[in-house]
Amino acid sequence: MKLNRRKEYTRETLIEEREYGLYWYSWLWHLVRPVLIFACALLLLIGLVSYGWGKVSEIYIDPVDKNDDTPVTFVVEAGDSLTRVSNNLQNQNLIRNRSVFKYLADFMGFGQKIQAGNYTLSRSMTINQIAEQLTSGDGKPIVRSITIIPGWTVENIADYFIKEGIIKDKELFLQKAKSGAEFSAYYYISDVLASGTAPLRKYTLEGYLAPDTYEVYTDASVDDIIKKLLSQTEAVYKEPLHARTEELGMTMDQVITLASLIEKEAKTVDFSKVSAVFHGRLKKNMALGSDVTIKYISGTNRMALTGEELKLQSPFNTYIHKGLPPGPICSPSPAAIMAALYPDEQLMAEGYLYFCSKDPNTGELHFSKTLQEHEYAVSVFAPLWEAYDKRTNAQ
Repeated sequence: MKLNRRKEYTRETLIEEREYGLYWYSWLWHLVRPVLIFACALLLLIGLVSYGWGKVSEIYIDPVDKNDDTPVTFVVEAGDSLTRVSNNLQNQNLIRNRSVFKYLADFMGFGQKIQAGNYTLSRSMTINQIAEQLTSGDGKPIVRSITIIPGWTVENIADYFIKEGIIKDKELFLQKAKSGAEFSAYYYISDVLASGTAPLRKYTLEGYLAPDTYEVYTDASVDDIIKKLLSQTEAVYKEPLHARTEELGMTMDQVITLASLIEKEAKTVDFSKVSAVFHGRLKKNMALGSDVTIKYISGTNRMALTGEELKLQSPFNTYIHKGLPPGPICSPSPAAIMAALYPDEQLMAEGYLYFCSKDPNTGELHFSKTLQEHEYAVSVFAPLWEAYDKRTNAQ
C-alpha cells in the first residue's frame, strides 16, 4: 500500500509542476508577445521605408549613371540664379531632378555660394558632390572682379591691370586711352574729340574710366574692359545731371574735369566746400591755383611744391592759366561729380575763395576768404607739409 501511495503522490506532483511551468511560460509569453509584434511591425515599417526611399532615391537623388565617369563640361555664368543652374544641370543630364537639387542646395546653404566658372562634372557624381564642387570654386573661372579706385589716373589703372594680370600689354591700353578714337560711339568721348582740347590732354579717356567694382570675363579684350568702364560713366551721369549741367552753363566734360580736381584735393566730407571755392574763383575769372594739377603733370606726390613746379609751362598748370584745365586729371567718384554740380551754397555766399591743407595726415582743410588770410594759413601749415614729405619720403 505504501508503494502505491508514493506513485500517486509522484503523479500529482508532476501535474502540479507541469501546471506551474505552464503558468510561467504563459506569463512570459504575454510579456514577450507585444514586444515581438512591435519588433515585427517595426522591421516591416523599416523595410517599407527603406524600399520607398530606395525608389525615391532611384528616381530623384541617385547619380544619373554610377558607372559613367565621362567628363562633362558645365558652365556657370556670372549672375546665374540657383534655378538656372539647376535647370542647366538637368538639361545636361547631370542630375535626375532639378527641383530636388534646388531644394537641397537651399537647405544645405549652397544656394548663395555657387561660383561662376567652367566645371568638369560627371554623371556618376551625387548631387551632394556636384553642389560641393560648384561652391568650392575649383572650376576655371570665366569671370573675375576688378575694382577701380576713385582718384586713379589712366596710368594707375594700367598698372593695376598689369599687376592683376587683367591685361598683358600696358602700352596697348595706354595708346587706346590716349587716342580715344575707337570709343567715339560714346557721345561724351565724341564730344571730347570734337572739342579741340583732346591734343592737350595726356589721355583722351582720362576721367571717363569710372571707378567701381566690375565683373569681367577672364578672356575679355582691352577694348571690352574699356567699354565696360566707359558704360559705367554713362550710367552714373544720368539725365537729371545733364539738366543741372546746363543750368550751370557747363558741359559734361567740364563737370568731370572739375570733379577730378575735387577728388584729388579733398576728402569726401569737404567735396562740396572745395567745389564752392572753385566755382567762386571761376565766376571771378581767377586762376584756380590747384596743386593737384601741378602734381598731375609733374608726377610729384609731395605736399610742398617748389617755385619751379608752380611755374611749369603746361595747359594743366592752373596757377598760370585761368579756368579749368584742358581735361580731367583722374577718375572722379559719383560723390565728387555731385559736389561739382552742387557746391556748398553757404560757403559761396560767404565768399570763401581759398583753402589749404591743415593736416596732411587726416586730409583736413582750412578755408579762407581773403588772400591775406590764406597766406597766413599757408605760413602756419607749410612746415607740417614739409615734415610730412620728409617722413613719407615723398618724391
